[in-house]
Amino acid sequence: MGPISPKLVPVLMLLASNVFMTFAWYGHLKHRTAALFMVILTSWMIALPEYALAVPANRIGAAVYSPAQLKTIQEVITLTVFAVFSATYLGEPVKLSTLLGFGLIALGAGVVFLGK
Repeated sequence: MGPISPKLVPVLMLLASNVFMTFAWYGHLKHRTAALFMVILTSWMIALPEYALAVPANRIGAAVYSPAQLKTIQEVITLTVFAVFSATYLGEPVKLSTLLGFGLIALGAGVVFLGK
């Protein structure tokens, strides 16, 4: 098995960065009694690895994707990660309307890739 495809590397890095960012933005909702200052500080510490992954992912990805395509990939990953996070970590059921809405967004995002 050879090295990972140059098209896959930024996607994997964006996936990992989105896991960190989702925890930074929404993880505190499971701990609503925590002091806001501590929530902000903790979120910043979680966001640092997110940036350490997202920035190089976009730099590497720019060799094979347009900036619009990179942003589109990131947005679809964000919705996917959030749906899984919401169900597994927050215990929120994922409604059919949410899946349908996210699916329509993903379908629309696919249009960005038609021109290349």
